[in-house]
Formats: sequence, C-alpha cells, structure tokens
Amino acid sequence: MKILAIDPGSAESAWVVFETSTSEIVGKGKRPNGFALQIFERVDADRCVIEMIASYGMAVGASVFDTCVWIGRFAEAWDREQDEYGYSAEFLFRKDVKLCLCGSMRAKDANIRQAIIDRYPASGGGKNPQVGTKKDPGPLYGVKADIWAALGVAITASELIEGA
Repeated sequence: MKILAIDPGSAESAWVVFETSTSEIVGKGKRPNGFALQIFERVDADRCVIEMIASYGMAVGASVFDTCVWIGRFAEAWDREQDEYGYSAEFLFRKDVKLCLCGSMRAKDANIRQAIIDRYPASGGGKNPQVGTKKDPGPLYGVKADIWAALGVAITASELIEGA
C-alpha cells in the first residue's frame, strides 16, 4: 500500500509517498500550496494522511488559521480524486507521531529525525549513511526540512494501519 503523507503549512507544504511494504520513499517534495494541490491529480497512492493542527490553549496567529484552511483544501482535493471505494483523507496529530516514533510527548524535531534515521539501513556514503551523499545516496537521500515531518506522518500512519 502507498500512503501520501502531508505536512501542511500556511504557504508551502511537504509531502512523501511511502510504500508501506518496503518502507521506501517513492516520492517527496515541498512546494507552494497551490502547486501542492496538483499532486492529487498525479500521485499513485492508496491513502492520504495529513498532519492535523491541535489546540493546546495558546493564542495562535493568522498562519495557523491559514494552515487549517489548506488542510481542508488538501483533504477535499484527495476526496474528490477518489472513486466510491477509495479512502477519505485521514488526519494525524503531531503527538501521535511523537509517541509512535519516540515514545514520548516531549520529543522534538531532532528526536523524530533521529528515530526515522535509526529505522533505515546505513547503505549510503558520508557521515550519515542512511541519508548518504549525492555520489553515494542512502535510502533517505533528499529528505530535508519539512519532508522529515511528512515522513514521520507516513511511518506513523503505516504502523497504525498495520496495527489495526
């Protein structure tokens, strides 16, 4: 099964297409949201999982609300592309990713990144062989910035689906 996982943002969003049987990253990227919407027309995935905003009682700015709007637009675009037997877009909170990958709500982005790296073989070159180098890429080559967050969503969704 292939999962399209999205880490939404107010202006740009990152995504990963993840093959659950092999834990392979089939596609990835980060684009302005208007372009990211077009991925639903071209992506070969069985499910779509979007990281959802959670309220922790703190005041938030306009960018959080903009992100919420994009989450809805991504979900609608996915649902529109599915036939009557397809899965609707699903949502996953950051806390679920932290608990699944790190076992702690206190995990930070660096902890999540390291937990992802630890799941992959050291098959590339350089100081971090899971990522590798351009000349000798590893399985995580090209994963950077918000794509790490999207990959965390994909891995967590995969484990929750497999465990269900």
